[in-house]
Amino acid sequence: MNRILGTAEREGSDNTGRSNGSSVVDCGVYVDGKRQEGDYTPDAALRVAREHESAFVWLGLHEPGEQEMAGIAHTYGLHELAVEDAVKAEQRPKLEQFGPVHFLVLRTARYVPHRELTETSQVVETGQMMIFIGDRFVITVRHGDASELGPVRHNLETERGILLEQGPWAVAYAVTDRVVDLYLEVADQIEADLDIIEEGVFSRDAGSPIQAIYQMKRELVEFRRAVAPLQRPLAAIASKQSGLVPNEIRRYFRDVQDHLTRTVEQVSSYDDLLNSILQARLAQVSIDQNNDMRKIAAWAGIATVWTAVAGIYGMNFKYMPERDWPYGYPAMMAVTLVISVFLYRAFRRNGWL
Repeated sequence: MNRILGTAEREGSDNTGRSNGSSVVDCGVYVDGKRQEGDYTPDAALRVAREHESAFVWLGLHEPGEQEMAGIAHTYGLHELAVEDAVKAEQRPKLEQFGPVHFLVLRTARYVPHRELTETSQVVETGQMMIFIGDRFVITVRHGDASELGPVRHNLETERGILLEQGPWAVAYAVTDRVVDLYLEVADQIEADLDIIEEGVFSRDAGSPIQAIYQMKRELVEFRRAVAPLQRPLAAIASKQSGLVPNEIRRYFRDVQDHLTRTVEQVSSYDDLLNSILQARLAQVSIDQNNDMRKIAAWAGIATVWTAVAGIYGMNFKYMPERDWPYGYPAMMAVTLVISVFLYRAFRRNGWL
């Protein structure tokens, strides 16, 4: 279920330098893999980065408006088409090049609790992540609350400074790796919900409702739309022929590509499993309906005996058994009861009742 969420929740502890009303979450300058002290505006950060040989800017934005994004685009030389995509956030995963700047689009996903399937079920919420990669800067634009980048920035700055020395593509890798890792978490949680649905379908107590299965199929389709299209952009980045990224970073992207491939395979297997569960549930419904029809037919057969006797004795003929024989009426009632008991036992023996 596609839900692009609001701005209530920001990127964890990554709030440095953000002012009221601004979409700028953080803006840092990195020289030789180390963040420089001080708070920078986007313009000042780029000027400082150009003064050093191995420096770049990491500018983090959350749901920027058109006016603010236009100013940043002017400063960093971003193409207007890419800027439009970054503001609207309605794109499929892709990789495009606009002169020296590469534009990578990812769809983020997370699982959140919901009551549509079961009491403990969850649904997929998706957002978008856009990454502008230039020679001296990397700009991340996040829409939605999935894939917060505060932990990513903190991990790179405190534990992976050597990786940051590789430049803007190192940040692009870390963000992509974060998004794909969340895909794996969502896939595992989908598997847990599938187990609940499957257990309900094959439980003797009560079957899982068909609407829950269809709801899960909708969530799986939404998740597939986020995961599957990303394969082509990652393949282009990880390819040796592309020459987009440094060789060292390309190895990391290949690892992300392996994780993505595993997720896509999981999604395909879940879809097959869900189709099997749906077919099994429909078969159970058909069997239950047949059993109900057999029970109705059996009771109707028993009732027919009484109806037939009542019909015969309701014709008001002159010569009827009970008119001249004192025990005629009780005898006919006994015969009718014996026939009913015989039919009941016969239907029970054959599994109709």
